Amino acid sequence: MMNNFRKVIEKLFSKYLIVTNTISCGGLLALGDVITQRVEQMNPAERKKHNWHRTGRMFCMGFILGPFGHVWYGALDRFILGSGGKVAIKKILADQTVAAPFFCSAFFIGMSLLEGKTTQEGVQEVKDKFLMVYMVDWCVWPPCQFINFYFLPTQFRVLYVSLITLCWNTFLSWIKHRKIVH
Repeated sequence: MMNNFRKVIEKLFSKYLIVTNTISCGGLLALGDVITQRVEQMNPAERKKHNWHRTGRMFCMGFILGPFGHVWYGALDRFILGSGGKVAIKKILADQTVAAPFFCSAFFIGMSLLEGKTTQEGVQEVKDKFLMVYMVDWCVWPPCQFINFYFLPTQFRVLYVSLITLCWNTFLSWIKHRKIVH
């Protein structure tokens, strides 16, 4: 039984890694939204039924972004060679200056489109929320990514990031679904 389980895990993190990364990214983004909605429901003014369409959109966005994360971490390892602290710092800087702005913008624009809004409305949401999310991103992700790039092999990076993003996704869902007053 354990031998079969180990074989399945080995296949999921080798032969089927892109599938594993895509599903885990979508599932954990959806779970982050479930947590956010549960917290929102603790507020008496917010007592409403769980919005499964909203959770589904979050899953779809994660399902769309998962392959990009898969490709990104592979590319980092191909272009920034080696190991150790200096290499980890180079990867963190690349991640923070290239991937973070892309994923943040893609998240808000993609979610807006999934909600039936226009591209312009998505771009406006990026303008309204990007700076705050990006500043928090700089506080959260560099330490997490140091662990990722310094200690973990490539095949576990998207899963590790997906697990860390459970907290991050809860934050993103909260930011995404709160109203910004101009």
